[in-house]
Amino acid sequence: MQYQIQGQPYPVVILTVEQEETVCCQKGAMAWMTPNMEMQTKGGGIGKMFSRALTGESMFQNEYTAKGGPGMIAFASALPGEIMPIQVTPDKPIVAQKSAFLASERGVSFELFFQKRLAGGFFGGEGFLMQKFSGNGMLFLEIDGSMVAYDLAPGQSMMVDTGNLAAMESTCTLDVQTVKGVGNVLLGGEGLFNTKVTGPGRIWLQTLPLSNMASALAKVIPSSK
Repeated sequence: MQYQIQGQPYPVVILTVEQEETVCCQKGAMAWMTPNMEMQTKGGGIGKMFSRALTGESMFQNEYTAKGGPGMIAFASALPGEIMPIQVTPDKPIVAQKSAFLASERGVSFELFFQKRLAGGFFGGEGFLMQKFSGNGMLFLEIDGSMVAYDLAPGQSMMVDTGNLAAMESTCTLDVQTVKGVGNVLLGGEGLFNTKVTGPGRIWLQTLPLSNMASALAKVIPSSK
């Protein structure tokens, strides 16, 4: 499989696949394709369907297979931002925010990722449940806004505001740190908690979380009475 990512700030990833090669995608992600791409909608069992629903994804996924020769298929992002390609390998699973999945090769598997610390789950920027992708193949994630990556050394940490953590290698750990000072909490506008991400591993941060975009739009959209 080969891919190209085009278009900003509404990107699309265009995949060229070999005969009988299959790619998976989130419901409604397909934008255009050659006529020989055959679609099948699958749930993958009650457990997987329920897991996807808990993380905000559709319970069903679409699989597209090239028939009779090579094919082409494009998957478009639903929001302004970036499409991030990641090579998933058996020794480097990826943990991502809820609803980040756009498309992948069939060799990439999905499962729920539970925070080891309950505080990190309930109060951290990504909530109690995240998505973990393992296996072997290309994975494409939707990033809100622009993406900035950091490589954290063992024991090195980064404080991240709510929602700005897009993805991380599974070797990283999450915890929560309370914002100090009553005045800072009440007047600073940064909330009560920050997410602490500790290495070793790579983290990917996004500049415009969907929640921040919604809050900004709410200020300028008149409310109905």
